[in-house]
Amino acid sequence: MRARLRHVALFALHYHELGLKGGNRTRFERVLEGNCQKALARWGTVKTQRIHRRILVSVDGPVDEVFQRLTEISGIAYVMRAQRFPVDLDAVAKAVADDLNARSGLETFRITTKRGDKSYPMISTQIDRAVGGPVQDATGLGVRMKGADAEVRLSVLKDQIIVGLERRDGPGGLPAGTAGRVAVLMSGGFDSPVAAWRMINRGCTTDLIHFHSHPLVDKTTQEKARDLAEVLTAWQFRTRLLLVPLAAVQTEVRLQCPAPLRVILYRRFMVRIAERLARMRNALALVTGESVGQVASQTLENLATVDAVATMPVLRPLIGTDKQEIIAISEKLKTFDISARKDQDCCQLFVPPRPATRSTPEEAAAAEEALDVEGLVEDAVAGTEVVSFP
Repeated sequence: MRARLRHVALFALHYHELGLKGGNRTRFERVLEGNCQKALARWGTVKTQRIHRRILVSVDGPVDEVFQRLTEISGIAYVMRAQRFPVDLDAVAKAVADDLNARSGLETFRITTKRGDKSYPMISTQIDRAVGGPVQDATGLGVRMKGADAEVRLSVLKDQIIVGLERRDGPGGLPAGTAGRVAVLMSGGFDSPVAAWRMINRGCTTDLIHFHSHPLVDKTTQEKARDLAEVLTAWQFRTRLLLVPLAAVQTEVRLQCPAPLRVILYRRFMVRIAERLARMRNALALVTGESVGQVASQTLENLATVDAVATMPVLRPLIGTDKQEIIAISEKLKTFDISARKDQDCCQLFVPPRPATRSTPEEAAAAEEALDVEGLVEDAVAGTEVVSFP
């Protein structure tokens, strides 16, 4: 493919789920437009226009970089590099042929037309043929109705034709910032950043709560949390990372409580502390990256024991997902390399050789009677550091 110079480029953003929002669709579209403005702000002025159930975006920037950035915005099903034309099929055919001739490796193409203006005298299939015939003559490419190398989409409107020349899939979902705030318990591992991204892609604003055991361990896990927060900020544009000290809690649990229950008790404290912080931030739910049976603390019995101290919903978007699926998503998100770095995770501190796999809320509560639960929670909340991105 020949290099495309920097110039004002036009893109057509298509969505699926937003179209089902009925009377609320306009609000979702406006948020999506605003998110596009934020995502492309580095290239200066960004113009958006809602037209015929899509959003047109024009920006003066490097086409391939802008194209890629638009595929990383939640709420977008797919993006098409586009051009506008008067209602002139000959001009459209010439432009399409020129564009296809500029690309390498193509053998087949297809023209697909939708008429926003039903008064236009030709039906969609007639327009397909009227444009496709000259394009085939000018390019020598074959026509293929399914699985074509290039599919060109024409949208015929009252006063213009919008031509979609090249398509890339987006993440789908809902625009970030349309579904309320949640607090994500984020370690430095593979799972919780993916869980956070899934909530962002469902429209939620995520606060990231990271528990660390400094000064009993080094700061590598905190550094990973900062790097992960920076990656996720590309999806939600503004992030708050809360770094919570857990060393005092872990020390007391180690000294006062049965060894097999240590990890379960750590997690019950995490839920209590995270809830306190979440309510301070007006979050409506907690989110974790747990999936059933992945480690000893994630059996159904242990999850129930941890949830017994929660007073707000605990959401687990990965609950039925296996490790390979999670890793595949982390690779696409570019969190994989960060999560793969070695660190001193807080949950690995003072881990017993045989952690309990089937605990009950009653035995956990009995073990906690030896602790000043409220005092430990208050101290952890008071010692929390808040880091803002960007």
